[in-house]
Parts: sequence; structure tokens; C-alpha cells
Amino acid sequence: METSGTVQDIRREEGNLRYEYFLPMADPETVLLIDCWRDQEALDRHHASLMMERIAKLREKYDLHMRVERYVSAENGIPEKDKCFMNMPEMIR
Repeated sequence: METSGTVQDIRREEGNLRYEYFLPMADPETVLLIDCWRDQEALDRHHASLMMERIAKLREKYDLHMRVERYVSAENGIPEKDKCFMNMPEMIR
């Protein structure tokens, strides 16, 4: 994904806000992808794009398997009782 330029192309797609890979220290067989899109429409366009065909071919080539989980950002709605556990800039709270 990185060396083929696919990641850079995805980051340039309209509506992409974040596309990053993370490697868990305790599990070398796992890669965590965090991607963030402006809205569902931008994500839908990404899923319908030729980019997804490129991604599917890479997954097939390297026999990669996925588990998908969806999280919703809490940047604008963190409960007061949780804020004491976070060291975050005031503008996000």
C-alpha cells in the first residue's frame, strides 16, 4: 500500500481526512488502519472508486484478511465525567 503509492492516492481523495497504518507491538501479524472521512458520502465515493479495485488486488496478492470495526469520533461530545481522564487541548473538550 505504501510503496505502490496507493496510500498517497487515497489521502488525496476528496473528503479523506486521515489514512494511517499502525503496527501493534504485541502482534506482528496485525495492521491497524485508521481512516477518517468528512462524511458518509465521501466514504461511499471511496468505496465505489477504482481505488477499491487496487486495494482488493493487493489484498488478494498478499492473502490479507480483514476485520472491520467502525468508531465515531467523540471530539464534539465527550461526556464531562470522562474528560478528567484525558489530556486534551481545551478546544477539543
